[in-house]
Amino acid sequence: MLQFKKVFLYSVLMLTLVLSACSSSSSSSGGEDGVVNIGFTGPLSGPAAYYGENALSGLEMAVEEINENGGFEVDGKKHTLNLVSLDDKYLPNEAGSNAKRLVQENDTPIVYVPHSGGIFATQVFNQQDKFIIGAYSSEPAITEQGNPLTLRIPPKYSSYIEPFSKYQMERFGKKIAMLPTATQYGKDWAALLEPGWKELGGEVVYKGSIDFSKDTDYFTIVTNALKKNPDVLFVGGPSEPTALVMKQARDLGFEGGFLIMDQAKLDEIQAVLGGAELTEGSVGVLPLINSKYEGNEKFINDYIEKHEKNPGSEAGYHYLSVYLFVEAMKAAGTVDDVDKIMAHVQEGLDNVPDDKKIYDITEIDKQGGLETYLRMGVVEDGEIVEKSVEE
Repeated sequence: MLQFKKVFLYSVLMLTLVLSACSSSSSSSGGEDGVVNIGFTGPLSGPAAYYGENALSGLEMAVEEINENGGFEVDGKKHTLNLVSLDDKYLPNEAGSNAKRLVQENDTPIVYVPHSGGIFATQVFNQQDKFIIGAYSSEPAITEQGNPLTLRIPPKYSSYIEPFSKYQMERFGKKIAMLPTATQYGKDWAALLEPGWKELGGEVVYKGSIDFSKDTDYFTIVTNALKKNPDVLFVGGPSEPTALVMKQARDLGFEGGFLIMDQAKLDEIQAVLGGAELTEGSVGVLPLINSKYEGNEKFINDYIEKHEKNPGSEAGYHYLSVYLFVEAMKAAGTVDDVDKIMAHVQEGLDNVPDDKKIYDITEIDKQGGLETYLRMGVVEDGEIVEKSVEE
């Protein structure tokens, strides 16, 4: 009987060890036929939820495609992707907490963060905790501070200041009132726009900001801005609340132009407002649907079929970046050594299939940001048209 108990206990112990090993292998980033967890922390509720969902949709689409096509092979081992998303309500502290949780609980080598406040909060510890930040923000400071485990995905907004300003000055006049989002991103955008506007001979007649996480009625601040008789309003943030600010300005009699931060998109704003009439005279980034070409046409068509709406740049850039990181992992020969993966991101970009290059991007700059051709969109006679930055 005693011998039987020993055998039984030994069998249970061995079975436990086997199951533990299997569990470890299946959850590890680098096991055979393993799963690579990719993290996302962004606004999935509140006023910026539409923006966060757009970003997440690009990741989901790329992950689904890669897995449906059998995954990808790294150093002789087959892997699939698993996307783990958390809501941070557009709050930097929540983004930081979520990133910690994603790395500790899900062993994510990459965490996507689609707002500058959350990116800065996460950069405090990502090198120590060894994960890459997929930074979706055009804020130049994100890569200027030299965090080697950060990839800035969209182009820097500093490139937009001069062409946007020139267009609005020539069409409407030189007096501007500032009503951007109250986030750090909005403050930094305004801090660059103000001297840029003045250097071109313009005048800043009003400086304010709107906290889209708290404010839902924009009547008072828009009224105060319009009392200064501006020719142009600087607005921006997520597309939906930005559209409502613009509508409020039109309802109060504003007939000038809108200089729109790159986070808000002209086509999304028009969808909220029910047409182009209220956006006449706006300048912003050219929507993805208006820059369709052979390389991104399939993605755009597939996205419309799946989501029954046009893809925005958030979806397009995030989609492309997943393929970039997968190719970087393949080139690096690892799915969890983040230093090696980052050392191969340029090779990863070079190897992205042509029909996955949603934007014409050929280079990652020395600071770790994607560089692409600047496309400027304006609303003229009710139509969104592309304007060359040289015009």
